[in-house]
Amino acid sequence: MAARNRTEVTEFVLLGLSSWPEIQPVIFGVVLAMYLVAVTGNALLVIVALSDPKLQTSMYFLLCQLSFIDIFLTTTTIPQMLVHTLSVNKTISFNQCMTQLFFFMAVGSMEGHLLAAMAYDRYVAICDPLRYSAIISRCFCLRVTLTSWVIVSLNSLLYSVLVTRLTFCGNQVTHFFCDITPLLKLSCTRPMVNEMLIFTEGVAVVISPFFFILGSYARIGVAIARLHSVAALRKAVSTCSSHVLVVLLLYGSVACMYLWPSSTYDLERDRQVAIFYTVVTPMLNPLIYSLRNQEVKGALRRLSRKLHISGKFQPGSQADQE
Repeated sequence: MAARNRTEVTEFVLLGLSSWPEIQPVIFGVVLAMYLVAVTGNALLVIVALSDPKLQTSMYFLLCQLSFIDIFLTTTTIPQMLVHTLSVNKTISFNQCMTQLFFFMAVGSMEGHLLAAMAYDRYVAICDPLRYSAIISRCFCLRVTLTSWVIVSLNSLLYSVLVTRLTFCGNQVTHFFCDITPLLKLSCTRPMVNEMLIFTEGVAVVISPFFFILGSYARIGVAIARLHSVAALRKAVSTCSSHVLVVLLLYGSVACMYLWPSSTYDLERDRQVAIFYTVVTPMLNPLIYSLRNQEVKGALRRLSRKLHISGKFQPGSQADQE
């Protein structure tokens, strides 16, 4: 370790998604298109969930929060990556890097907590429908959301503070944003405390929602098995399929990115999974929930008709007709 030069790092160089300059315009175009689709799709889902009277339920409140999180997550990383893709200057200040790390980890963890709350919502809706309104109230959802924000923010703050206390031997981050694993790789000594936190406290905060989701669906499965009803099974599959698919997309990416020791860290694998996690998954989530949800599709049609009708009554449109 002594052979590595210790320097006081004031800025980092983000090397990006690829080191091949000839494919940078292609990367820029593809990622920009996916980013615009992700932001537009999630923003549209938020507008529909907030404006349509038939979607004023706890489930769609949580779905609205999930779409907001997806916008926040992809905007934390992708715009800067797009700028750096076509720019000679790929630097980011130390403070900006730590800020990006904090928000990325907090927002990414929050998505898992929201999916756990949505799993509990589906469990109550299927297994205890008569008490659904009393249990899953708007107040309950607000308490769960605020509590989750506090937990993930404290967890992210802990990681960010520990990273700031590291001594870095170099400033070239082999990634397109400030993520914790490539930053740990720049440490002059093996960051044992940080790695222990990732596999203990980090697992508790990030992975525990996944086990809660598994428990919720296990109880749903037991309840349906007791009914011996094909109709109940079809209804459960219709109700939960979109949520299950989103859970698999999220936790499959998380497992590939973080559940590995830094000694086995693979640069190319991590960057590929990271682009999937930060822009592809947020792009797919609104498509999954809108294409497989009749209520959301109905709300989108009503919003489209409303906009079409309002457009007909614009002063300019009336003047053209005259």
